[in-house]
Amino acid sequence: MSRTLLIVDDSKVSRMMIRAKMAQLQPDWVIQEAANGEVAVAMVRASAPDFITMDVNMPGINGFEAVEQIRAFNTTARIAMLTANIQEASRERAAELKVTFVKKPATEPAIREAIYHFLAAS
Repeated sequence: MSRTLLIVDDSKVSRMMIRAKMAQLQPDWVIQEAANGEVAVAMVRASAPDFITMDVNMPGINGFEAVEQIRAFNTTARIAMLTANIQEASRERAAELKVTFVKKPATEPAIREAIYHFLAAS
C-alpha cells in the first residue's frame, strides 16, 4: 500500500535532504513538499497525506500553528516536528499537540526516528 508523506520546511535544502533520505528508506512512498505552513494546511486539506514532517520556525504561521489548523480538520495524519528548535518549550508544545519531536539536522538516524513514529501505529 502506497503512503503519502508531506515535507514542510521553508528551507529548500532541508526539504531536499529529507526527501532524499525518505525516498531511500521508503521508496514506495509518494512525497510532497510545502515551503510554509499556509501551503501545508491547504495541501493537507486537499490531499490528506498519511504522514507529515513539520519544521517549527517558518515565515507566516509557524509549524505549531500549522499543526493546530491541520488538527482542526484532520486527526489521522501522523506528524513529526522535525526541527532545530530544541528548547523545552518547543518539546512541551509538541507533546501538547500529540506529535513526535525529532531533532534536526535531517540525518539518517533522525529520519529513521520519524519513520518509526509514522509506522508505529499504522
